Amino acid sequence: MKIALLGYGKMGKTIEKTALQRGHTIVAKIGRNDSLENVSKADVIIEFTSPESVLSNLNHLIPTRIPIVCGTTGWNDHLSEITASVAENKSSMVYASNFSLGVNIFFELNKKLADMMSNFKEYSVSMEEIHHIEKKDAPSGTAITLFEGLNEKAGKENWHLGSEIKENSISINALREEDVKGTHSVTYQNEIDSIEITHTAHTREGFALGSVIAAEWIINKKGIYTMKDVLGL
Repeated sequence: MKIALLGYGKMGKTIEKTALQRGHTIVAKIGRNDSLENVSKADVIIEFTSPESVLSNLNHLIPTRIPIVCGTTGWNDHLSEITASVAENKSSMVYASNFSLGVNIFFELNKKLADMMSNFKEYSVSMEEIHHIEKKDAPSGTAITLFEGLNEKAGKENWHLGSEIKENSISINALREEDVKGTHSVTYQNEIDSIEITHTAHTREGFALGSVIAAEWIINKKGIYTMKDVLGL
């Protein structure tokens, strides 16, 4: 495939390396001040930018009908309008809060554990996520996806930042530390014991591999998809 990289920071460079290893070609590397017109040469666009620019990027790219893989988070509130735009333009897109294959397995494990724990109301549930200090959105998109996987079973309609326990809300403690690729934990606890599941990313290669696999998968498809569709989970 001919791939355009929209966002050429640490993540973009890692995706480039992975894509080249899998036999693809990078035809555009678009940084913060570069023109989006360069994507016209591509078979697929992989977008990893920032929460501040992602909506503008998507609104520009969707009408081109070039398939998009979007790994930027922080735009969930606009999902319905982006979905409508993809349908209206007969375009295609894969979006995910996290493209790691391991994290997407973790999402399904989280749902399964939430279903099991729904019978044990004496346990309270909380979450923690740790990322590098450059990450701007908090909680992470991955943490929000984890919340969405357990909120119905846990009987909690909302989430809140911090470790404070609230009656109808799940605590998400968001920490920022040097050189942390991403750690997410879900903990069930009572006075007697605790049950915890954790996913820890050691390198960016896992996110890069998942995004390239998604780019390979979305070719010749129409509509909007998630990594659950890509992996058949």
